[in-house]
Amino acid sequence: MPELPEVETVRRGLQPAMEGAVFETIVLRRADLRVPFPARFAERLAGRRILALGRRAKYLLADLDSAEVLVMHLGMSGSFRVEAAPVGAFHHPRGRDPVHDHVVFDLSTGARITYNDPRRFGLMALVPRVGLADHPFFAGLGPEPLGNTFCAELLAAVARGRVTSLKALLLDQHAVAGLGNIYVCEALHRAGLSPFNAAMTLADAAGQPAAGAARLVEAVRQVLEEAIAAGGSSISDHARPDGGLGYFQHAFRVYDREGQPCPTPGCRGVVRRVVQNGRSTFFCPVCQR
Repeated sequence: MPELPEVETVRRGLQPAMEGAVFETIVLRRADLRVPFPARFAERLAGRRILALGRRAKYLLADLDSAEVLVMHLGMSGSFRVEAAPVGAFHHPRGRDPVHDHVVFDLSTGARITYNDPRRFGLMALVPRVGLADHPFFAGLGPEPLGNTFCAELLAAVARGRVTSLKALLLDQHAVAGLGNIYVCEALHRAGLSPFNAAMTLADAAGQPAAGAARLVEAVRQVLEEAIAAGGSSISDHARPDGGLGYFQHAFRVYDREGQPCPTPGCRGVVRRVVQNGRSTFFCPVCQR
């Protein structure tokens, strides 16, 4: 599933084509994705202007002038591409099997945005802007890891008293929003923390951040910022709206690097892979304590 860097990369790719544009025609080539499209979906979008394109966790949010928000999730294999851009802009090739093109948006700028999803685990919904944060998609989501509120103090408060593992804590969308398996493995390695440590080790007896909490916050921020700059990680399905691939997979330190030497300077460890809570965990048993 695309994680925060991939979704943010998609948002940045769509933003120039979508913000300020008006939906002219909407073509639905099936009745549903993961869930059915909202009632009168095409009718409610037609003629609406996109005021802003944002992101919350792994959701894309198109704020409309109708006081509704078009909420989009890529699921496991969803992607957008931009075609038929206005004269003077780049034209992007299809690059995907058209049999999986399920939604087509034609915009007032002349741009065509196509949503492609072979597994159909994505979704699109229309949600009132008022009360958006309380919608079931977003209620209870933790802080954005690149936002100002994400800090060692907050992470320690969330972790205090919890016996679940550090990896499970970071994957919990109620604790931190948007993180997934790849970037959690990478951040824990950068922070020098074992994925098996109890979450409560991030806080001391008084509930204040332990040293590892500050390292982990910094590592999460760094790995996400670097991944976004590289266009995300293209391992199976992720592609940018211009058809290009992400390149952060070439900078992985531990993820999918089983059996390779640990890249930490001076460390003689070898990257291991174990199954933790049903998911692959990649780590160095020597320098991650």
